[in-house]
Amino acid sequence: MKLLLTDSGVKNKSIHNALIGMLSKPIEECGALCIPTAGYGHPMSSPQNAYTFISGREDQCPMVDLGWKSVGVLELTALPSLERERWMGWVQAADVLLVNGGDALYLAHWMRESGLADLLPTLDDKVWVGLSGGSMVMAPRVGSEFVEWNPPAGGDEALGVVDFSIFPHVGHPACPWNTMFNAEKWAAKIGIPAYAIDDQTAIKVVDGAVEVVSEGSWKLLNS
Repeated sequence: MKLLLTDSGVKNKSIHNALIGMLSKPIEECGALCIPTAGYGHPMSSPQNAYTFISGREDQCPMVDLGWKSVGVLELTALPSLERERWMGWVQAADVLLVNGGDALYLAHWMRESGLADLLPTLDDKVWVGLSGGSMVMAPRVGSEFVEWNPPAGGDEALGVVDFSIFPHVGHPACPWNTMFNAEKWAAKIGIPAYAIDDQTAIKVVDGAVEVVSEGSWKLLNS
């Protein structure tokens, strides 16, 4: 699966161009599924935030409103009650998964519970576009500082699809704690390679190759 792990969506031309280059056909011919699940696990999110994301009205974090041929909603908490073959067909028919921010561990939990996590290795031709927690979920760990929802087994382990962690929202006025100084302290405790990124930055992963796409600020830590 190709990954575009953004801080705040497709915020600039460079990230947009990276996305276009990852798609197998023009964006206006691509079907997308948006996944709002992570938001429900974060105390700063709300049902209104979920609607704003799904409806493509989130001007500050462009994801759904990029000109897709079609957009559907894949709510992971609903999937365990459905026949696996039914929802797998929806995922396999999509070209792109647009994954909203929120709590990365809550998202990881429901990806495992639903079976979507197990399906990821089979989705070679799909693109995962994550936003904040929707990007952090692919890391081995998120760090205790980003644990808002406690998983049943505890800990801060996410999916480990990539071998680095992500410290998001560096320098954002709404996130005063998210400074580069605190990112470096966080990374020292994480102990694995990590990227501190701002809202103009994304990390592209294709066939294991990692590329930072940015018109802003970022730093590789523990390299």
